[in-house]
Amino acid sequence: MIGSLLRQITIGALGIPDEVKSAFEESRQGGGPGLRLPDMLKLFTKTISSIERVYICVDAVDELLPRDRLEFLRALRQVIQEASNTRLFLTGRPYVRGEIDECLTKEAYIINIVADRGDIARYVTQKMDDDSTRYPGLMTEDMRNDIMKTILEKASEM
Repeated sequence: MIGSLLRQITIGALGIPDEVKSAFEESRQGGGPGLRLPDMLKLFTKTISSIERVYICVDAVDELLPRDRLEFLRALRQVIQEASNTRLFLTGRPYVRGEIDECLTKEAYIINIVADRGDIARYVTQKMDDDSTRYPGLMTEDMRNDIMKTILEKASEM
C-alpha cells in the first residue's frame, strides 16, 4: 500500500524525483525483491514533505488482512509523524476503530455512517429488475422478497 501511495504521489508530481528513480533502479539491479517497506516509507515521507498539503484517502481499511492492516496503520503513523503536512481520511467498518486508535491517534474525527434502508431497497430492487429483464422467470416473487428481507436485515446489523 505504501508503494502504491508512493507511485501515486510521484505520478502526480511534475516528474519522478531522482532519488526515487535511483532507489528503485538500485533495488532491481541485484534481482532482489525490490524496495522494502522502510525504504519506501523514507522515500514517501521525503517526497510528500516538499508538498504544501497532502491528503491520503484509503477506503475500506477493514478489507486488509489483519496483519497487513496493522503494519499499514503503523506505517501511516510514521508518515504523519514525519510529514506534518499530511492528513488522513480512512474508511472502514466499526470493528477496526480500536486498531486505528492504537496505531494512529485518539484525537481523530469520527463520522459514523449508517446505510439508509430506502436506498438499499431501491438499489436491490433495481438490480433484481435488471436481472428479470435479462432473464425472465429467473426468480419467483417469494425469492425476491426473501432476498430483499435478508439484505435489509444484514444491513441493519452493521
